[in-house]
Amino acid sequence: MTTAPTAPTAPPLGAIIYVCTTCRRNGEADSEPRPGALLAAATREAAEGTGVAVHFIECLANCNRGPSAAMRCDGSWTYVFGELAADVGPALVDGARLLASAPNGLMPWRGRPEPLKRGLIARVPPIGFAEEQP
Repeated sequence: MTTAPTAPTAPPLGAIIYVCTTCRRNGEADSEPRPGALLAAATREAAEGTGVAVHFIECLANCNRGPSAAMRCDGSWTYVFGELAADVGPALVDGARLLASAPNGLMPWRGRPEPLKRGLIARVPPIGFAEEQP
């Protein structure tokens, strides 16, 4: 019996994208599927074979600026994005890969996908971070 070849899988990068599946645009009527669920599905599809993990979550508490997503890597800053379009899944994956390759744990501005420049809500320092005092 022969088995079909499987697509090559990239090694895990340690990059994780969290996408809120319940997000909708501020003031938009409640409808299904929610824009956040569409974004989550597009992001998971874009991440296939890249080594970037995508997790669906129910809320990022950024309801006034949804749809929302966050990304992090071990030892890196966590980035939260909002007002994302449903088709920016590939940009989120590119941003997560950029963050995973950043030696200082900060996503560089240069090379960052445009939706991640416009939609940045916050960046949160990693656990154990201590900024030097002047």
